[in-house]
Amino acid sequence: MSNEATQPYQRIVQDVRAKIRSGLYTPGTKLPSTRELADEYAVAPGTVQRALSELRTAGLIYSHQGRGSFVAEAASTSADDSTASALKALQEQIQDLTARIERIERGHSG
Repeated sequence: MSNEATQPYQRIVQDVRAKIRSGLYTPGTKLPSTRELADEYAVAPGTVQRALSELRTAGLIYSHQGRGSFVAEAASTSADDSTASALKALQEQIQDLTARIERIERGHSG
């Protein structure tokens, strides 16, 4: 697999998204605790927190202090929307990088 290029927190985000999309995690489902996820993915709790933060920002989960994180009601449609916006962001990054490379090549060819 090509998981070497994927940051550990991104792997958690992708896995949780996939579980939501597949119906394994349904709206209202309580996610495993930060410690449980850290153990499962063999990462530091801070890495799990970063993944949960990204999932909250994407609208896939919500958290209650002291109670945990839960799958949001609109998560199944949000998963597709956030994938579309992630693809759009990647396209913009590729366009930016392409433009930078072209500028560099023009600078070195003269």
